[in-house]
Formats: sequence, structure tokens, C-alpha cells
Amino acid sequence: MSHIVITGANGFVGQGLVKRLLAQSDHTLTLIDQKFDNQPLDPRVRCIEGSFGDAAVLDAALKIPVDTVFHLASVPGALAEREPALGYQVNLQATIALAHRLAARPRPVRLVFASSVAVYGALGTEAVHEDQPARPALSYGAHKLMAEIELADLSRRGTLDAVSLRLPGIVARPPSESGHGSAFMSLVMHRIAAGQPYVCPVGQKATAWWMSLRCCVDNLLHAATMSTAAAPSARVWQLPVLHLSIREVLDALTWRYGPQRRELISFSPDERIEALFGRMPPLHTPAALAAGFRHDDGVDQLIVAALQTSG
Repeated sequence: MSHIVITGANGFVGQGLVKRLLAQSDHTLTLIDQKFDNQPLDPRVRCIEGSFGDAAVLDAALKIPVDTVFHLASVPGALAEREPALGYQVNLQATIALAHRLAARPRPVRLVFASSVAVYGALGTEAVHEDQPARPALSYGAHKLMAEIELADLSRRGTLDAVSLRLPGIVARPPSESGHGSAFMSLVMHRIAAGQPYVCPVGQKATAWWMSLRCCVDNLLHAATMSTAAAPSARVWQLPVLHLSIREVLDALTWRYGPQRRELISFSPDERIEALFGRMPPLHTPAALAAGFRHDDGVDQLIVAALQTSG
């Protein structure tokens, strides 16, 4: 059996990944998070409560030889802006400390790092390529970029085998997860599905990069097993996305749930949120597609997958 460690295992993406891995029989899992809402009752699973930045927590997690680490834990962007010291400690310092602990092991460990499209900062309206220069506009994006660089350097040295994935907005996150600046992407789905009103902080023409939890987990698992022999020196892949406007998503939701529910959605655009999360241009990712990564195929498939996997 391979031994897999997952940080942030109690989060939205972490829980989806754990469920998928437990559906496979050839893994033992060590899960790390500050707390667990529902610990899996499975003999293949160990749950360790605490911060992945705590040396004692890592000692306990790594006492069994590890094959793969999924590093999903982070302080979300909006919270990291409100509490910059916390964001710096978790998103940068603790991430680099984890990487160095893994790099000190006898053989290179595959580390799949959940980076973010926040590394790009504000983008223009013209289509962009996956080699778009990173110019983060938030501390969250800056810390993700710095962590990517360190992981690439450790991989260059041959002490780590890292794959950094720049994740877009993953939907549909639970309504309680409000620390994400892109929370509107999930909330608009939840509110229409539940028949509840919602004031959207971006306009109908706002465009974002979308991915369902199901598709995200597919990509994480692919990153864990893909060959890195021909990986780019940066060890970074910008995942393929669906480029959709709020109007397009609303059209698909109201086709599914009925046109009367569209009246539940009103708009009060927040310039800062829209500038950061609602003006994403078309994105071309031929290298990621060639490497085996994928998107949700279409808006209807996105909605079905997003609402099924969000409970």
C-alpha cells in the first residue's frame, strides 16, 4: 500500500479527495487539519489534528514512510488580506518548512501543491496563455508564487518531486466558506438550487474561470501519478478551465431549475471583487491538456458535477 499525506484534509477540496482515495483500495491515508468534522471510520485512515506548520504534527505524520503528499491547506485570500501575519505564516513559511522536511527524506517524495490563479493578479480582456507572467495583487497570490519557486528549486536539486497546480474557482463550495473572494461563484449556484435570494457582488457580464470539485480531484490525482521526466523547470501547470460569464451560468441554472428562480438573483457589483475575480479573460492551456489535465467540458456538466459533489 502507498502512504499518502493530505494537509487541509477537512476542507472542501480535501474531503472530496479523501472520498475518492478511499474508493480505491491500495492506499493508507494520513489526514492533517486543525479539526475534523467527521473523521472517516476506516482502518486505512489516521487523522492528526493541528497545524501542518507544527513540527510535532509533521513528526507524527511522517513517522511512516510517505509516497505522496497533497498540500491543500492554506489561509484563503480574503482572510489572508485581513490577517497578513497569519497568511504569511501558513501560506508561505509553513509551506516551505513542509517542503524542506520532505526534501530531507531518503528519496524524493511527490508533492502535489494546490497553488492558485491568484498568482496572476488583475488581467486584461485579451486571451491569455498558460505562460502568462505572474503579477499577484494579493498577499495570497504572492505567497503561492513564492512557494512554487521554492518547490521548483528543490525539485531541480533532486530532493523533491513537486507538481504545482494553479487552481481556478472550485465549485460549489459550502455556503459557510466565506473567506474566499470568489465565493460568489458557489453561492449563486447554491441559492438558485435552494430557491433562495442572493445579491451577487459582480455583474452578469463578469467572467470567471470555473471548475467543479469532481474535475479538480481528477486533476489532483493525475498530478500525483504523472511522469515529471519532461516537466517544465517551474514544475507548474495552469489547469484547463471553463471561461464563463455569470449570465451563462445563470442561463444554465435557470434552464435546470426554472426561469422564475432567476428573479431571486440581484446584483450589487463590488469593484474590487469584480476586478480580481470577475474579469478573467479566455485562457489557453495546450500544454496542460497535452499533459493529461482536463476541464469540465461544458457549463451543464459543470453544474451537474458541482451541485452533486457539494451535497
